[in-house]
Amino acid sequence: MESKIEILSTVKVEHSDDLYKIVDSLNRTLKRENLMFGLALDEQDQSKAVFTIYRT
Repeated sequence: MESKIEILSTVKVEHSDDLYKIVDSLNRTLKRENLMFGLALDEQDQSKAVFTIYRT
């Protein structure tokens, strides 16, 4: 069975130490809606974070 992940939206925001808490809460709350959220540091600017919404 093949799982397809679709990127719905990506946005760069100012990095904050607590951003992961929001992403964790969204993932726990909306996983039943086939949504997944990701957070990574921007490779070019470590003061920015890249927030991504996926449909699974």
